[in-house]
Amino acid sequence: MSYTPPADEKPEITDDVESSRAPLLEHLNELRARLIKAMLALSVTTVICFFFAEDIYGLLVHPFATVAEEVRGSQLEFIFTAPMEYFFAQLKLAVFAGLFLAFPVIAWQVYAFVAPGLYKTERGAFWPYLVMAPVLFALGAVFVYYLMLPMLARFTVSMEQVEAAGTTIRMMPRVGDYLSLVMALMLAFGLSFQLPLVLTLLGRIGIVSASMLAKGRKYAIVGILAFSAVFTPPDPMSQILLAVPVYLLYEISIFCVKLIEKRAAKAESATA
Repeated sequence: MSYTPPADEKPEITDDVESSRAPLLEHLNELRARLIKAMLALSVTTVICFFFAEDIYGLLVHPFATVAEEVRGSQLEFIFTAPMEYFFAQLKLAVFAGLFLAFPVIAWQVYAFVAPGLYKTERGAFWPYLVMAPVLFALGAVFVYYLMLPMLARFTVSMEQVEAAGTTIRMMPRVGDYLSLVMALMLAFGLSFQLPLVLTLLGRIGIVSASMLAKGRKYAIVGILAFSAVFTPPDPMSQILLAVPVYLLYEISIFCVKLIEKRAAKAESATA
């Protein structure tokens, strides 16, 4: 003889399932709406940047071409060897520049989706990271534009051979290769300049400490040098130009984590 639960128990179980299903659907719908808004913003900025892609490309070429022209004494020529190469280079550049312009909208959509699940104090702590991330990334890109590209131009032009052993070896960069190089350098420096934010955030949530970071200096130096060797041209000066500021950022991170630990200690002593 089977047991039949009372009628008043079934709606309660059903209500529990439905109540747990409803918030999940609401979150998924909100996530979809946020993603659509972020993608629309990226699409609009990409289309706008595509109309100015030629000017943006000329801006990226300027420091490299200017220094190369000064060193070699003649104008530097950029070439493309495939019929659609320059078009796709402009399209890639438009997406890259559009991502920069759309970042405030994308960051706001991320914050608006996460904020309801945070406490008021956590929301206040989240804002500085959201604001400083694009600022530090832009500083890394500026570092590449004003320091790395001129040094890279001097290094590459110095490898030219004019009428050496009856042959002439001259640099004629492809538009796609140059754009890929600049994007890789800006991405590498922009991400490496996020080091203080990442370590400070890890220190704030208690994953790392100032003493742990101080003891790990030698490992950090090895990692920074390896990172510099991978993402810079194969000359010591370029690697030093990346390794030195990243190591300074590592030291700044240790100082910031110490400040966070002191503030946390003062807060605990005040509430005790």
